[in-house]
Amino acid sequence: MTDESPESLIPYDEIVQDALRAVVGRVLGEVERSGGLPGDHHFYITFKTRSPGVSIPKHLMERFPDEMTIVIQHRFWDLKVEDDDFTVGLSFGGVPALLHVPFAAVTQFHDPAVEFALTFQANAAEEPPEEHEEAENDAPKSEGAEDGSNVVSVDFTKKK
Repeated sequence: MTDESPESLIPYDEIVQDALRAVVGRVLGEVERSGGLPGDHHFYITFKTRSPGVSIPKHLMERFPDEMTIVIQHRFWDLKVEDDDFTVGLSFGGVPALLHVPFAAVTQFHDPAVEFALTFQANAAEEPPEEHEEAENDAPKSEGAEDGSNVVSVDFTKKK
């Protein structure tokens, strides 16, 4: 008898990741339908810039060749949410840009107003992302408690 778990023929990790990414879609969909953010809610969304389906201006791709964090707070427009992706207009250094991001490219979602965060595994075999600069789109950053409350992190690495 061994202590190893049998290999699953059901991709539970992918199913859970898709379900958690659907939370991001539902939240953004509510913002789209209501026409704005309620109360002090605002979002930091990190995504892989080279994931299939991501469309961002060339100057942003050059600046963020791997991963980028955007802020959806005061200055955003044309938010459109579909089943598998979203599009949003943001300003970077006063220059407007339209970004198209599939939910599969999202690696983190954080609402500092209520300290809610989700972290997604882009690929279990992938190395951890390198440190990068925060996106400087034209939205003020807010201070929030960093006590880890309401944070959900899912790790699907296999036990050996």
